[in-house]
Formats: sequence, structure tokens, C-alpha cells
Amino acid sequence: MGTFVIDGQEVQADPNKTVLEIAQELGLNIPTLCYHKSLSPYGACRICTVEIIWGKRSRLITACTYPAWEGMEVKTNSEKVIRARKLLLELKLAEAPGSPEIKKLAHEYGVEKTEFKVVGDEDNRCIMCGLCVRICEDVMGIGAIGFKNRGDRREITPPLEEYSDVCSTCGACVYVCPTGAIKLEEFTDRKPIPIPSEFDAGLTSRPCIYTPFPQAVPNKPVIDRENCMFFKTGDCRICESVCQPQAIKYDQEDIIIEEEVGAVVVATGFDLYPMIKLGEYGGGKIKNVIDGLAFERMLSASGPTQGEVRRPSDGVVPKEVVFIQCAGSRDPEQNLPYCSKICCMYTTKHAMLYKHRVPDGQPYVFYIDMRTGGKGYEEFYQRAIDEDDVVFLRGKVSKIYEEDGKVVVWGADTLTGKKVEIRADMAVLAMGIVPSEGTDELVRKLKIGCGDGGFLTEAHPKLRPVESMSAGFFLAGCAQAPKDIPEVVAQASGAASKVAALFSQERLYHEPIVAVVDEDICSGCKICIPMCPYEAREFDEEKKIVSVKEVLCEGCGACVAACPSGATQQRNLRDDQIFKMIEAGVEVT
Repeated sequence: MGTFVIDGQEVQADPNKTVLEIAQELGLNIPTLCYHKSLSPYGACRICTVEIIWGKRSRLITACTYPAWEGMEVKTNSEKVIRARKLLLELKLAEAPGSPEIKKLAHEYGVEKTEFKVVGDEDNRCIMCGLCVRICEDVMGIGAIGFKNRGDRREITPPLEEYSDVCSTCGACVYVCPTGAIKLEEFTDRKPIPIPSEFDAGLTSRPCIYTPFPQAVPNKPVIDRENCMFFKTGDCRICESVCQPQAIKYDQEDIIIEEEVGAVVVATGFDLYPMIKLGEYGGGKIKNVIDGLAFERMLSASGPTQGEVRRPSDGVVPKEVVFIQCAGSRDPEQNLPYCSKICCMYTTKHAMLYKHRVPDGQPYVFYIDMRTGGKGYEEFYQRAIDEDDVVFLRGKVSKIYEEDGKVVVWGADTLTGKKVEIRADMAVLAMGIVPSEGTDELVRKLKIGCGDGGFLTEAHPKLRPVESMSAGFFLAGCAQAPKDIPEVVAQASGAASKVAALFSQERLYHEPIVAVVDEDICSGCKICIPMCPYEAREFDEEKKIVSVKEVLCEGCGACVAACPSGATQQRNLRDDQIFKMIEAGVEVT
């Protein structure tokens, strides 16, 4: 491998690379309108023209197609090159007079108008580079568009000039078009289905390759296999061709790592109660009815609207916003029977921040009861009323519907005894808190207890609030119940301290009140084995009776209740012992 000179710089001559590729690596700007890394170059636009000098001969070539040969000299901005590019840009202006990209590039070279006759429509933006056709056929393997006619009558069209049935609306043609001339609706009647961003609560869309959220660990992009065209059709691979570190691995699989640990802190977090279950509030149907998490992302400076409050339907700044608390919570007949605890305070915060973002806006808050239990919470609530003019209405909303672009909220003010109707621009629902998805499966694997609502159950609400009934498993956060941030931090610190105390002991002690089996009575029916949540019971094939693994038994008594012959009892809590204690107590009195 020898060398060659480009704009006075001596560089390695790699015939496997083009002049354009090497120039881009060196940071030299060579304009081009028809080059994409995922496609083999073929110099359709010719804007990347450069001058090469080999020996005493000088000529113009397209940098995207010419290999970097040893011994040649390349000039990317010589007078000869500038004249050629100006002429080419005049031709492109005549071909695509409606393209802002062409006009901007022409302006950079001092070309404001063309001397050539404009061909076709004044609004035309297509320069017939063919990138869209080639990527649809060669890369995506679909072939939903192609060329028709020749010369100045050439155009891009679907087969038979009708809507294409094979188009997958992947958007690859739109992505590679250098002038924005491609419109999917011209080729197919199918509507592209955007992928909603989970982190932005569906307020914006995301690509198939994305970083789950800014603080993700590890902070690396992932591929969405369900929507990626490669995993759907086996074609595409555009991301692989443009990734410089060559980090794309389509065959990468999940790796299961097994570790032996001495303790587990279960902190599975929470999900919001689905809005679609609140049909009376337009949940999932009215676009301008969102939940509190979506509004939180909207208020964030790093969110989809950069901190501006805008209606999801049309991007207009809402002048009246209704916040509805207890959406799904405290409703034992239809939804969740419990209070979600944090909604009162975060709704108050949302109302105040909305007022700060939209000073001439008016926030309304419908509530059942204000529960401001925490340091400074009541003062925060009063400040929202006194300083930010947040209107709190004590009453439950009965219905929300859409009319003439407004969100109509029907409710009641129980303090005045009057019905309330507000024609707002947007409504925000403080959805109830529910255990995170998959918690039930995790509970079965870890063999820890949970309550009726699916939240994890502690060993004792006062004496052992961060421990589960299974030794070595500790609880933290909203996995146990709805909590606010200070309480979660305190409980997480308590769980970590319990783990540290557990590891600091030389010996581990176990409660002596475990189940035992009377071998003379046990019939070996095995009914108690599936009843044990800790898998502490097993069948002895030799003796044909059930035995107990005492180190696993937590003394819950489930097996005692299930045993039909009474062969299973809890140590120190046998029936005869309990009766003796009762008799002794009666005699004393």
C-alpha cells in the first residue's frame, strides 16, 4: 500500500476505499447528494466531482466512485472543480427548483439562479438520484418503487402506477432521500405505524435502534427485534453498514449468568393503572387526556417538548388544564380499592409547574380528599393555592368527553353542592399505582408473600417492615406498597442495613417453630407437599412418608392445615400444648 496526496496532505492509498471515503475520514468536505454508505456508489448527482492529477494529466472524476490509487494527486476545491460544481448545481436547480437543499448548496457556491430551462413542475424536489429505488430493491428486498420513462420525463412510481401492496411503510426511501422529495402516501395507502417511546410515555416515537432512557445502565443502544426490518424480512442491515465501530451484532443472544448470593433486595418498582380501563374518562381514546407520567415527561427539559406544555393532538399550548386525582384509586367497586398515596402531592406539583410554564393558564384539580402527610407537604399545598392560583375542587369527576376540540369535564363540587362543567384544553389523570409487570412471576420464583393487590408482604408491618417471610429476602420501594421518594429512600437504607447486619454475623439463626411430621401417623398422601410455599417438604421413598427440610421451613402452618391425618404439627405449638396452655390460663384466672 503506497500513498497519494489530497489537498496537500499525504495519506495512505487504499484501493478498497474511494476518494470520498478517505476525504470524509480526514474531515474534508466534499458535497454529495447521491451517496449512502449502505449502497454502492454510482455517481448519479456528480456534485462530488474532484480533480485528479496523474502524471501530467488532469481530469475531473466523481469522488464517490473513484478508488484511491497510489501516486495520484487529488484537489477537492480547485478552480476547475468549483466551475464544474457550479454548472452541475445550475442543472440541478433546473431539474429540482423546489428543493431547499439544492438552493442552499447552490447559494454556498454563489449560484442564485439557473440559466437552463426549468423542466417540469416548479415545486419538484426530485433529482432522480435513485437512492430511494435502490434502497427499496437492493437493501430492503421489497421493490415497491421503480423508474418509469426516460430522459426528462423520467419519474419514480410504484408498479403499474398504483398503490403498492408490497410496500411495508418502513420509511427507508424517505430516510435516504437527500432532498425530501419522497412521500410515502404517493406509493401506498398504508399509514406508517410509529413506535411510541416508552420512556416518553408515548408522547413521541422512537426508532428500532434506541437507548431505553438517558440513565440506562449500560448506556448503550438496543435493537427492537419486534419492529426491526432485518428480523422481519432478513434484509435491510443499514445500521450495520453505517456503524463505524462495527458494533451491530444481529446474532447476539441473551446470556443468563448464575451467581450465588447471600441476600436479595426486591425493588421491582411500580406501573400505572392502565388508562384504557377508565373509559368514562376517555382513557386511551381522547388524545388530549394523558396520565401524570406523560405530563411529567412533558414538563421535563429533556422531554419530547423540551419542557413546554403542549397538547398531544396539535401542539397548541393549553390555556386550561384539569387535573383529576384518584383516577382508578379508592374505587373498590370498579378499580383499585386502595389509596395510591403519592397522587395528591405530585398533582399539586404538576399544577404549580404548569402555572409557571403557562402564566396565563388556569389549572383545576378535582380531588376526593387531600392527603398531605409529610414534612412540608401541607405548606406546599397551601402555596399552590395562595401563590399559583390553583383551583381545587372537592369532588369526583363523572365523565370526560371531547367536543369541538375541547375536553369537556363533568364533575361536582361537594363543598358548594353544585355541578361543575369545565371545557378545558387538556386533562391529566393521576392514575393509581399497581405492582410492576412480572411481579407475580417473580413472587412465585422467590417464594415470597404478596397481598391481594399484588404488592409484596412484609414479615411484620411494625417490627420487621423491610423483611419478607422468606429468610434472606428484603423489600424496598413500591414493590411493597405505594410510597413517595423520602419513604423509599429510608426503606432502601433500612434494607441495605439489614443485609449488612446479616453478613456481619458469624452464625445464622433460624426460628425453632417449624413443622414436624409424626412418622407413626403420616400416611404418605403427599397433600402437604404442593401446599408448602417454600418447598420445604419432600417425600421419603424408602419410608413412604413426608419429611421436612427444617432450614427451609418458615413455620407458616399451611401444611398443618392441609394434613388430613393431623400428622403435621408445628414444633412447640402442637394442639395438645396449646390446649394445656389454655387450661393453665383458665385455672389461674
